[in-house]
Amino acid sequence: MIKTKITEMFGVDYPIICGAMYWLCVPQLCAAVSNAGGLGNLTAANYPTENEFRNAIRETRKLTDRPFMVNVTILPSVHVGPEHHKMYLRVCAEEKVAGLEISGSPIDKACGMESIDMLKKAGVKLFHKVGAVRHALHAQQVGYDGIYAAGIEEGGHPLNDDVTTMVLTPRMVESLNIPVVTVGGIANGKTMAAALMLGAEGVMMASRFMATKECPVHDNIRNELVRRQENDTALICKSINLQGRALKNKVVKDILAVEAGGGGLDKIIPLMAGDRCKRAWAEGDVDVAPMMVGQSIGLIHDVVTCKELLKRMADEAEEQIAKVSAKFKK
Repeated sequence: MIKTKITEMFGVDYPIICGAMYWLCVPQLCAAVSNAGGLGNLTAANYPTENEFRNAIRETRKLTDRPFMVNVTILPSVHVGPEHHKMYLRVCAEEKVAGLEISGSPIDKACGMESIDMLKKAGVKLFHKVGAVRHALHAQQVGYDGIYAAGIEEGGHPLNDDVTTMVLTPRMVESLNIPVVTVGGIANGKTMAAALMLGAEGVMMASRFMATKECPVHDNIRNELVRRQENDTALICKSINLQGRALKNKVVKDILAVEAGGGGLDKIIPLMAGDRCKRAWAEGDVDVAPMMVGQSIGLIHDVVTCKELLKRMADEAEEQIAKVSAKFKK
């Protein structure tokens, strides 16, 4: 068994965390990851009302008695505003969820220090997903319990500092006194072993969990991820300061064309609408939405259950670490 500060903090078997995925990180997948020994993820933005969000947390608890994370993304959005962010945080405190993955703006700046105090009093562990040491230091200063070090390889919205996981993880580790979780480029036991060697206390991945049997996504999407390679993603929305990494497809090509032509947010937003993703996940159309996946898709070779995936990753990581250690024996 792998023992790290993350497994000890949450009482889980593996230091493997599912990252946020719009429309996909619902109770079904969240509970499957937690039941498999990792930390599942419930993405708050899936739920526009307090009742829906609270019910999702409680539904997850009916499916698992293990801890899980909740993601709250604090970024400008058409459908999720500041009132949602504060509501999500309050409900998480009231429901005493195990931990929060905060993306975007830090809680203290977006919702006030009173929100951090409220969550800490409720025993909720706070992790901020950042791509720069300066942002991690701020999170540590205001009381976060850990950092997700998000390298440029990740899907979603990597920071435009463009620092790779290989450099970012050890920089975070040497600069902080709180646990660091590696994000970006993680999809198997070898990459997890590499992250642990760099000083991380755990790994977080999302793209790999899309290719699991419990993920509520169309088989066409799963099969596309298995088929694609590490060079099949593109960085989009750099021109509007909302850099994102997505699978190369028709709509991503259209977005890049708009940017190349000097088009602004008003022309890009219709191509990024959340309903497009919902339709893609349900119908299996790989060209209708910008699917935010990372370069780790090159390491996805099959579709398995969450239990099979986590056990295989842990075994492979242990084997890989043993092989490396053997090279240094006298």
